[in-house]
Amino acid sequence: MEPARIYEQIHQFANRADPYTLYAELRKTPVVKLEDGSYVVSTYEDIVSLLHDPRVSSDKRKLAHPPPADPMPPSFIGTDPPEHDRLRRLAMRHFGPPHSPLVVENMRGELHEIVKELIDGLADRTRADLVDDVAYPFPVTVICRLLGVPREDESRFHSWADEIVETLGVGEGSVEERAERRKAALLALGGYLGELARSRRENPRDDLLSGLVTGEGPDGSMSEIEVLTTATLLLIAGHETTVNLITNGMLTLLRNPGLLERLRDEPDLVIGAVEELLRFEPPVQFLPQRCALDDITVAGVTIPKGSSIALALASGSRDPAHVHDPDRFDPDRPYIQHLGFGGGIHSCFGAPLARLEAQVALRQLAKRLVNPRLVADPPPYRTSSTLRGPRHLAIEYDSVLPYQGP
Repeated sequence: MEPARIYEQIHQFANRADPYTLYAELRKTPVVKLEDGSYVVSTYEDIVSLLHDPRVSSDKRKLAHPPPADPMPPSFIGTDPPEHDRLRRLAMRHFGPPHSPLVVENMRGELHEIVKELIDGLADRTRADLVDDVAYPFPVTVICRLLGVPREDESRFHSWADEIVETLGVGEGSVEERAERRKAALLALGGYLGELARSRRENPRDDLLSGLVTGEGPDGSMSEIEVLTTATLLLIAGHETTVNLITNGMLTLLRNPGLLERLRDEPDLVIGAVEELLRFEPPVQFLPQRCALDDITVAGVTIPKGSSIALALASGSRDPAHVHDPDRFDPDRPYIQHLGFGGGIHSCFGAPLARLEAQVALRQLAKRLVNPRLVADPPPYRTSSTLRGPRHLAIEYDSVLPYQGP
């Protein structure tokens, strides 16, 4: 089969449950030119090289044939230095080192309490949807509290965030139709967050949004539109990818009951399990629409200046040239290196929080659910091939054990 056709099949919804056999075929041609003139790179070393190559831009506006423009400027993950570096530093002042080094660690107790309450809610029945009941409400509650978004507004921003995610990258429908859906959702979410930002400017609180609005440092301060694009990014990325990580994690563990049993008895196993999940079943499968700022030769193929490049992260993390026995889930690997959080200057801003959320959720689900088993395998999947994960994950279980601490 032609490599370009293999790439198309990866994005077809019929293959959402298992794209990995197709990735294996795609890697036989490490750099593939598609019919629209764009390129896809699928091997680990080549992806890592491009993630660190200053000739590769994350600003899709620099493409020779840019896609339809979004109604707002890109957030910092869609820009290049020095703009990217300035905005990321301003955002990080309120989230992590060096200015706020304990933000994530200080949330540990709160994370356990949120998960405890969610699992307590499963105790009066023997069947649950782990997406609706745990994997979605957990990171949504966390990012709402961190950012300062009222949790009761979840029903307002849920559909907007979902639409923005589902129209990211390749998907069903025409490019124009997807662009219009994305535009409408971005405008609605932007309007909502704009109202919140204005209220925080007048009455700051102890939350990340207030920090973005009022904060100043050596780089100055964020403009109103920069606050808006950053808040939009953090709200969406702060829960959508973690939902997939937790759900893919439970699905994988339920398919490996021996490891699920070990996780109950070996608390530290969850650390390696989450890292292996980020390699084995990553929530972000592609980084689409990177731009070549110059002619770049990769694996003997010259990608012309202005071309669009898609990096198949999920394929790279299962590259047998990089990792032994890549299609086996093994949290005991002595050295787990993956592309689950991207790499280079654009490596995932929220990685420390996502890791901790997944560790807490998977550990508590393993400890407290008695004899959990899948109702359907494979489960129904979300539409997006870029942010891939089950839409629902129905399970049955015998009972729920009382909470006994972390």
